Amino acid sequence: MNPTTTAYLRRLGVPAEPPSAAALARLHRAHVERIPYETFWLHLGEDRGIDPAGSAALVAGSTRGGYCYQLNGALATLLADLGYRVSAAVAGVHDAAGPQASTLRNHVALLVDGCPTEANPGGRWYADAGLGDALHEPLPLVTGVYAQGPMRFGMSEVAPGGVGDWHFSHDRAGSFGGVSLVDAPVPIASFADRHHYHRTSAESSFARTPTAQLRHPTGTAVVRGCVFTRTDGAATSTHTCERLGEWLDLLDGELGLRLDAPAAALAALWTRVRRAHDTWTGARTSA
Repeated sequence: MNPTTTAYLRRLGVPAEPPSAAALARLHRAHVERIPYETFWLHLGEDRGIDPAGSAALVAGSTRGGYCYQLNGALATLLADLGYRVSAAVAGVHDAAGPQASTLRNHVALLVDGCPTEANPGGRWYADAGLGDALHEPLPLVTGVYAQGPMRFGMSEVAPGGVGDWHFSHDRAGSFGGVSLVDAPVPIASFADRHHYHRTSAESSFARTPTAQLRHPTGTAVVRGCVFTRTDGAATSTHTCERLGEWLDLLDGELGLRLDAPAAALAALWTRVRRAHDTWTGARTSA
């Protein structure tokens, strides 16, 4: 086991175990509970790529996270070093309008093979640490409805002529509609062009508002801009940060996200975030 994997497991707080469905679930739960989905790197002007080894090293050696290509690339590296049969797959996150071919490659998913259970004798699993407010544990790649805490997810095989090969339906309370999955292995490098678009295009949704998200057994913890929202089952609480120091403390305390950036860069980002929030609230008040 290499030093990066040792440090990675230390951050997750789980031991190294032989591959199994139960061990995979433990790793996945720890990942989405401790490694934040976050786009702060983009808003701080950090030049981050999607090389899986580099993403794994960053996750293992910092208090930072990343978005889908980075988080799932890192998780795939960890799983492979632990002996899992894991591959990246083209995926497309879509809204309530439903699956669209145009969304494919806006996301990368992980497919894990060789971990059979009584309920999933084929041993194939959909793992995804890069969705923010969705999976707490991997889902069997078997058509069905699956409960994880208060959330209900669907997995279904796509009919010929549809988008992708499998479709994941998010819980009704989720931030998006679902994910289309293409059941074929691809290298993470094949998402480089889409990553460049997400990182540089004025039309990129990722560039609009800095976001950080974690899952926990009964819900989610989410920061969008300067607003923190926590869900616990049917209960939801919201808090708006008023000062930079409060914001940074909340990110660290609630999401384990300690921003290792120069003070001037953090102050400039806070000014932009707060200005955008005030503009948004002002527009809502006058509407």
